Amino acid sequence: MSRYIGFTLIEVLVALAVLISLVAIGVPSLMEYTVKLKVDNEISHLYRLLLSARNAAINTGKFTTVCPLNDNNHCTNDWAQPIYVFTDSNDNKRFEPNNDEHIIVMKSAIDKQDKLQYGKNRIGVTYASTGYLSGWGQNGTFKYCPKNHANSSRAIIVATSGRLYKSYQSQTGKHQGKDKNRSGKIILCD
Repeated sequence: MSRYIGFTLIEVLVALAVLISLVAIGVPSLMEYTVKLKVDNEISHLYRLLLSARNAAINTGKFTTVCPLNDNNHCTNDWAQPIYVFTDSNDNKRFEPNNDEHIIVMKSAIDKQDKLQYGKNRIGVTYASTGYLSGWGQNGTFKYCPKNHANSSRAIIVATSGRLYKSYQSQTGKHQGKDKNRSGKIILCD
């Protein structure tokens, strides 16, 4: 008499049902985790970029600008594009290599489906040699909002003093788990 080694159809179906249940529970959590990781990475990279600009302005004694550049090397408000940090000797938000201006560092473009905004259509941030912003109206909030994941939006607040503040996650109330700025407002992109 021979014995067959294996699983019955019922055992296979039960194992498959358990596996499908685990995947159905785990995949959305994994997706949220991946989005949060991407947002945290972008915010950290932007934070370091802004710190580099401020330090360069202080160390070189020259205006230093952070912005996306168009084909004519003028700053634009399309923050989804690559962002450059460059010396801006005449504080005109235009990269002019012939004027002894240099690119210090550059950050790659963000995911095309996501949004990165700065203030109300601001075209750049320029630091003076003091570490303060070089002019009125440049302070604001960088908001990074991943597509279809508004709850994972984060921000960096740029103060007139040149200091940077990251948004923080609300621990209580109806907005628990969402990031807020220093005034307690939820981070949302327009």
